[in-house]
Amino acid sequence: MTTTALIVAAGKGRRTGQELPKQYIEIAGKTILRRSIDAFLEHPDIDNVCVVISDADRALYEAAVDGLSLLPPVTGGSERQESVHNGLESLTGAPPEFVLIHDAARPFVCHDLISRCLDRLKGADAVLPSLPVIDSLKTFADERITGALNRDEIVAAQTPQGFTYPTILAAHRTFAGEALTDDTAVATRAGIEVAMVEGESGNFKITTAEDIEKARRIIQRDLTDIRTGFGFDVHAFTAGDGVWLGGIHITHDKKLKGHSDADVALHALTDALLGSIGEGDIGTHFPPSDARWKSAPSDRFLAHAASLVAARGGMINHVDLTVICEAPRIGPHRAAMRRRIAEILNISEERVSVKGTTTEKLGFTGRGEGIAAEAVATVRLPE
Repeated sequence: MTTTALIVAAGKGRRTGQELPKQYIEIAGKTILRRSIDAFLEHPDIDNVCVVISDADRALYEAAVDGLSLLPPVTGGSERQESVHNGLESLTGAPPEFVLIHDAARPFVCHDLISRCLDRLKGADAVLPSLPVIDSLKTFADERITGALNRDEIVAAQTPQGFTYPTILAAHRTFAGEALTDDTAVATRAGIEVAMVEGESGNFKITTAEDIEKARRIIQRDLTDIRTGFGFDVHAFTAGDGVWLGGIHITHDKKLKGHSDADVALHALTDALLGSIGEGDIGTHFPPSDARWKSAPSDRFLAHAASLVAARGGMINHVDLTVICEAPRIGPHRAAMRRRIAEILNISEERVSVKGTTTEKLGFTGRGEGIAAEAVATVRLPE
């Protein structure tokens, strides 16, 4: 018996108020889509995962699934039903026995729920995870209540919805183009009996900006291992016309000497993040003896350190950077540096602190021979 998870991620999903489709929004270092995919990839009874996407989002998709072993993505349609139909048709070359169809915007689907759906499919052609409705439900017209619905006869539908593959494929072929709201609606239209299993209250669908914040709080709640890392770096001045600091270029009568772009601020931040997860230092990952890193932009180093935090299932809680020099002045560039660092780390600006100070003309920085930087990073990891 084989089972394929078909994840639907072709929608625009803009009700979050963000420019990206919601499935590509990152929360604590992972996109919503990646979290949904991971839930199925990590389940022992799922053999393959296939994602239905919009062609316009292909680059976003490729970045989100980097390193994963998935079936080739399938181009979706203008309606959800068409997208699912396209996904089902893509599996005909090596048809599975069962298919679980899941909305990408439900990233908290748990293994127990997936198992319940699969267990129920052993004796049914279609399975719907659902929750009882707690609130009273009313009908209305012209801003007036016109009646009430019996909540004892109503459930809230969730995904993944499970099916025997030939049954749901035939139903989609028969009723293509009817724009039905979900796949159990297609099954019901085809006269297929749908069995129910208990859903999960945590398996909510992300739709609004409030849902994004709710998801972030849920993830943070489980990241109870709080780590702190410290970074320090120094670069000397040499002849030039500007310095790279905090990911931005600042016009100056000198530049910083180094194998890469010598961004002393990003180097200190990189070491702080690596230190927080015990992953050595910047030289371990990007040795100056390697010609690949000659004149390389240091945002690559910082982004790599952030990816290692994300790979551990963690998130960056806060970074604090202090740049130590007589010149150039940091104050006029602080806001731009905060924005750029937040962009590289994919965190909000409020989680980035940038400060500038001097040594009151003392030492090598006081003599204008170079720039030093100190950084502290706080990350949250799962226990």
